[in-house]
Amino acid sequence: MGLRPTGDMNKNRKIIYIGYFYIDMFLMAISFYMPYCLKYNNSLIPQTLPYFKEAVFLFVAWGAILVIFLQTKHLYSTDRSLTIPRETGRVFFCVTVSSILAGAIIFIFQIKLFSRLVFLETFLCLFFSLSFWRLIKRVLIRYRLSRGFYNINVLIVGAGEAGLTLAQEFKRKQHLGRKIAGFFDTHQTGKVGEYNILSGNIEELKSLVQKNFISEIYLTAPVPRHLVLQIISIGKITNTSVNILLDNYDMVFSQIEPSYIGFHTFLKYTDTLPHKTDLLVKRVIDIVVSMVGLVVLSPVFALISILIKLEGPGPVFYRSPRCGRKGKIFNFYKFRSMICDADKQKESLHDKSEVSGPVFKIKSDPRVTFFGKFIRRYSLDELPQLFNVLRGDMSIVGPRPPTPDEVAKYDIWQMRRLDIRPGITCLWQVRGRSDLSFYKWVKWDLWYIDHWSLGLDIQILLWTIPAVLKGKGAY
Repeated sequence: MGLRPTGDMNKNRKIIYIGYFYIDMFLMAISFYMPYCLKYNNSLIPQTLPYFKEAVFLFVAWGAILVIFLQTKHLYSTDRSLTIPRETGRVFFCVTVSSILAGAIIFIFQIKLFSRLVFLETFLCLFFSLSFWRLIKRVLIRYRLSRGFYNINVLIVGAGEAGLTLAQEFKRKQHLGRKIAGFFDTHQTGKVGEYNILSGNIEELKSLVQKNFISEIYLTAPVPRHLVLQIISIGKITNTSVNILLDNYDMVFSQIEPSYIGFHTFLKYTDTLPHKTDLLVKRVIDIVVSMVGLVVLSPVFALISILIKLEGPGPVFYRSPRCGRKGKIFNFYKFRSMICDADKQKESLHDKSEVSGPVFKIKSDPRVTFFGKFIRRYSLDELPQLFNVLRGDMSIVGPRPPTPDEVAKYDIWQMRRLDIRPGITCLWQVRGRSDLSFYKWVKWDLWYIDHWSLGLDIQILLWTIPAVLKGKGAY
């Protein structure tokens, strides 16, 4: 939740709103004019335009409807957190719905000037012009933001893991235009990561906000209610936005929405799993991709198998029990990248694990062979899991499959990782791989489960390619 500042910022927003509106009006006029004019004149220079009054009536009605939908979808402002595909999707929705209503107007008033071809051409002109100029605008704004222009100073309250994670997100997503001025924490001093803890005294917060020109405050740590009210009051006085991280009790929900009973306001946490039809489509895609992958990559399989055998004795494939959907145990396959008795030595190395939580990871694992380091770095050891995907034990995209001994150490909320089929690649693998903590692994996995879509799977697959080529965090 947040409190929006007023004053000069709101004046700038009004100017931007008016600018966006006039650009849209200009592009709409061209999109309406061109197909209509070319239909009757074969030229953009008008000579005789039949049905002129009907055309003006339809274009004004169509344009007014479209503007209303563009406004309801917040397309007369630049939400820095909105992605280009999502913004384009909103434009498509607005143009499509307004076109359907325009078609209804044509039918009701029996307007004869529009052929189906002209109607389609107008639709396409509206969509491409309104979305293309927003694409150019967003690219230019992101370019400027990445170079420090239009950045706003933010203060993060709470120097814990949530606060540091938020700071890292702002640093990674430079197009958001947030510059970390520092942290405010009542329990720590000094630095957190590369950032200074500016103060921990609530009495100094107002002057701290003013001296550092803070535009936004983010509360990321549990704060007593009376302190929250004080921070909100300071935000009102200084025209500073106050954003409060929802305490989700170490759980991720697919839907969080406000509900009201009398004058009481509640946050409603609900879970929704993907529809069975969506899961069927995902399974069909898994089968097709795994079959094609096994055929196309068969020469790679043969080459890796030969090199593993040449390096020393032992099987080509490594097989181990893993937990799949709902905890079902299955045999998990990889190319062997360690010495033959690696599992027997695991217990003696357990205290050297470099990842917190129940998982076991060592950057310089002495059990890894010379060739094994190479195939692990570029995730080539994972290729045999295409067999697991084809069999139905795994999916192409999904949480990585844990071992039974890891699952035995899970907290209750972490068990939700097993709600869907595990995958070969996942969100946390493209966002840092083994360099991330186990806590962040689970958080990303649960976020994926609750926000799953075929589009998200495609995004993850596209992100996987550069992540694998870089080899960062793979060990």
